Amino acid sequence: MDDAIPSRGTIVVTGLSSDSHTWALVYLNLLIEELGYDVINLGPCVPDELLATECMRIKPMMVVVSSVNGHGRADGLQAIRRLRACSQLRSTPVVIGGKLSVSPEAAEEITAELIAAGFDAVFADGSVDAFRAFVALTGSRHVGIEGTK
Repeated sequence: MDDAIPSRGTIVVTGLSSDSHTWALVYLNLLIEELGYDVINLGPCVPDELLATECMRIKPMMVVVSSVNGHGRADGLQAIRRLRACSQLRSTPVVIGGKLSVSPEAAEEITAELIAAGFDAVFADGSVDAFRAFVALTGSRHVGIEGTK
């Protein structure tokens, strides 16, 4: 008898094209698995084209983008534009978090810019509780959508 808990869906975790940090990706991977989701971790330094191609192939219920190097704003804008250019990915929830700029002064403006560009949520403060709540809410909507097909 298999006692495994059924997966709630697949979430892609990725670093941005210029970000070589892996520790946040490993942490996110473990956190999301604890929430009951399968995770495909694309790793660090993922080119925008590869991110889009893999997301079209995987068809995740969500994409989680991590930035540690302070270039999340610039790299994130490029990545979300590429993802939203794919008709298959226009409605896929995509979130970004971590260090989005090397200067904390413009955090609200950066968040607004990233949301306007197509991210569904921005976690610039690294709030794990807010991220968990977003995943739970989005996951329940995804289940509801899947259940109506």
